Amino acid sequence: MADHEASLRRDRRALPRLRKEWRGIVVTERGCAGDQRDQRDQRAPVIVHPIFDRGRKEGWLDWGWATHDDVPQGEARIDMSGWKGWQLVHPESLPGKYGGLAFRFRAPESYGVFMVVHLGNAQGSTFPSVVIDAAHHKPADGGFREAFVSIDELNPDGLGFDRVVFFVNKSVPPGWVSFDRIGFTADTRPAPPPPPVKDVAMTVDCSGAGTPISPLIYGIAFNPMKDAQDQHQWTIGATARRWGGNPASRYNWQLGNAWSTASDWFFENVNFTSDASYSYARFLDANRAHHVATALTVPILGWVAKDTTSVAFPKSQHPNQAAFDGYRPEAGNGVGKDGKPIPPGPPTQTSVAAPASFIQKWIEAIVADDKRLGTRSVQQYILDNEPNLWSSTHRDVHPEPLTYDELLARTIAVGSAIRAADPDAVIAGPAEWGWTNYLYSAEDMKHGVSLRLDRRAHGDQPLVAWYLAKLSEHEKKTGTRILDVLDLHFYPQGEKVYSPAADRATAALRIRQTRGLWDESYVDESWIKDTVMLIPRMKRWIAENYPGRGISIGEWSFGGEMHASGGLAVAEALGRFGQQGVTSAFYWTYPPEGSPAFWAFRAYRNYDGRGGHFESTSLPAKTDDASSTSIFASRSSDRARVVIVALNFSTDHAQRSRLDIGSCGAVRAHRVYAHRGQSTGFDADKATLSGAALTVDIAPKSIVIIELDMTAK
Repeated sequence: MADHEASLRRDRRALPRLRKEWRGIVVTERGCAGDQRDQRDQRAPVIVHPIFDRGRKEGWLDWGWATHDDVPQGEARIDMSGWKGWQLVHPESLPGKYGGLAFRFRAPESYGVFMVVHLGNAQGSTFPSVVIDAAHHKPADGGFREAFVSIDELNPDGLGFDRVVFFVNKSVPPGWVSFDRIGFTADTRPAPPPPPVKDVAMTVDCSGAGTPISPLIYGIAFNPMKDAQDQHQWTIGATARRWGGNPASRYNWQLGNAWSTASDWFFENVNFTSDASYSYARFLDANRAHHVATALTVPILGWVAKDTTSVAFPKSQHPNQAAFDGYRPEAGNGVGKDGKPIPPGPPTQTSVAAPASFIQKWIEAIVADDKRLGTRSVQQYILDNEPNLWSSTHRDVHPEPLTYDELLARTIAVGSAIRAADPDAVIAGPAEWGWTNYLYSAEDMKHGVSLRLDRRAHGDQPLVAWYLAKLSEHEKKTGTRILDVLDLHFYPQGEKVYSPAADRATAALRIRQTRGLWDESYVDESWIKDTVMLIPRMKRWIAENYPGRGISIGEWSFGGEMHASGGLAVAEALGRFGQQGVTSAFYWTYPPEGSPAFWAFRAYRNYDGRGGHFESTSLPAKTDDASSTSIFASRSSDRARVVIVALNFSTDHAQRSRLDIGSCGAVRAHRVYAHRGQSTGFDADKATLSGAALTVDIAPKSIVIIELDMTAK
């Protein structure tokens, strides 16, 4: 099980690299006559979004990996031999809906049926790859064939896309394939019939005090593999930004720009952004400039990168490794060709020691800068990242599995150093990754959880519960508070959930698995097969072992960012964080611009483009159809505004929601905004007010915001 979990984490954390565009594509072929319309009988489609017409159109980039050129007549000639292809990319996700892709091509007759076409996006979502056979094209002038592929074949799940790829489904000999008049056609399909409507009753209770919502629950994570100055991250509406992830365990603050990619990418020391002058100080500056709080991961592992060039398993020492970095051939993956891990050399090969005193000097430097600036730069210090995975992720410097005692000792040492340097610091930990390491140590996992040797040696208590109890004992004994916030990570483990998959089963599972955050009756639908109920579990552990600690979900995501299900899962999680009184939460890393997940954040942070946001107090709210709807309600401190987020998870049914708001006072004005998957965000919508009830229609797979101006009771 330990190997399985480590593999899941490595897969999720693998640093993005250029990928073969045909990897993971689902190839579809046309069936027998009558299975689908013969598209040869269609009239020539009218292109409304040209891509290539006697040359590439403005905004389209040529990212092809085949030999190709543009001939004087304006057509493009592509040599698709050697499994080569042509990729045309738009810098932004395409707006609007289309009927399909039209293009002309001319190829050697000997090729036969040879070409496939598929769409793609920067997030690596899987699109069908359609074989271009005789049913897709008809003769045209100049020896060309006029082809058309419907959008239903290319994009059955309605995902956002930004590229078109022409590839081959078999090896072809050298020769020119000519292309021209490529573009998307108007959507002439008849409008689908309206979905059936289901009546749902919803209630908001304004009679009580409500639960304060921490602004830090709308956090995101710094992504060094993107441009560190990427402006998109500031448009999400995030309130906090976390410096973290696996490489942060090896960050050398004295060098400023050095950390290790560890097992995520060939155990290399690197400049962590393309800008070699970028450092933690510039990260703090950027957050202050954008009025965003900072959560800063500090290493407790004990070793940090000594430079930006060393590698842990160099080819010169270990020539028979299974793989080497194609961009840096000296760096190996630390695994022999026999599949066995290569024993690491001394930690000093890549790293320098980083004891608690090293970290204390860093915090002192931050505090000194804050005094000079007259501000506080760090709102939360996080004690490292997923320490029970160190012996796999960072095995070049920490090959032995972590134990209960080592985790506690390192927490107390570095936590005490932070407290000494910054007495008012908010300290969070242990930043564990997932289910097994909430309960067991890496030492337990090494020998098997059925034995749980380390756990039994510590009263057979779950790791996190024991950790809290010991830190409470430490505070009572020494007077030094080490931990303010219990920080755990949450990732769904259901099959294909954390992926771009958008089939109905995966989409539904992705949404259901949000229940692992809060629902004490939900049995996780993965290898876990238990009630995770993370937030209630954390509250229970805190109450029993170290009362007064806050709760942070230091990393979380549900995948499918480009699909409606991913957006609905994000909206559900953010609503639950506020409802459950979570202290902070940080999405990993941040959603693509214009994606459903992006607009789910904006549902709470800027739904109208003018700063409209979920308010500061969570109100009790309920629905009589919890299987397919959710409702979250908030109220401003002056009780003059109520903002409601309502979700419809159903693919097939619209919801006619009758919302009882009688306890909130008289409604002076109401406004409604709806997101039904459009990349442009929320559109103004309508509702009917009748007495103390508001009736609003919520389309399938959509998010609705209801904004009420109240005369409070």
